[in-house]
Amino acid sequence: RRTTHYLFIVVVAVNSTLLTINPGDYIFYTDWAWTSFVVFSIAQSTMLVVGAIYYMLFTGVPGTATYYATIMTIYTWVAKGAWFALGYPYDFIVVPVWIPSAMLLDLTYWATRRNKHAAIIIGGSLVGLSLPMFNMINLILVRDPLEMAFKYPRPTLPPYMTPIEPQVGKFYNSPVALGSGAGAVLSVPIAALGAKLNTWTYRW
Repeated sequence: RRTTHYLFIVVVAVNSTLLTINPGDYIFYTDWAWTSFVVFSIAQSTMLVVGAIYYMLFTGVPGTATYYATIMTIYTWVAKGAWFALGYPYDFIVVPVWIPSAMLLDLTYWATRRNKHAAIIIGGSLVGLSLPMFNMINLILVRDPLEMAFKYPRPTLPPYMTPIEPQVGKFYNSPVALGSGAGAVLSVPIAALGAKLNTWTYRW
């Protein structure tokens, strides 16, 4: 039974990474990072929650959400290394920050004595709120994103996705506010979906 759980964790981590890629760029390409930030925040916070809740509840062990996020981070660093090997600069790809948000989810699950509903409501909200903020800080550290974008364009970049400078004025119009708000609202029902999938899988 224990071996089955370990194998399940690895399989779900791999498949969840593929699912994470599907809702949009799972890595921040410098040339489009800022403009797609809100979409990325919503997609990644919900995908992180559904995958983490799914097999965290399956194993019943706090810490599996962080493991899940770590696997995705490793895959992303491999992709970053691949682009770097092709001659692109180190800052051409920014590895997203999933681990701290997953740690908050694990902490919620542990602090509430493995309460499934608390993990869904509190943990899901914390992931939706924290992931955009952590990734905004991550993107701020990039060396001159626009210069990098125009100097090293992606070969697969469509013409309509020409890099543009983001016009972020007041807080209510900021990508952090939009991403955090939408991510927090959507993460809770998505986490509930993950819990439901976990129940179906366990019965099966």
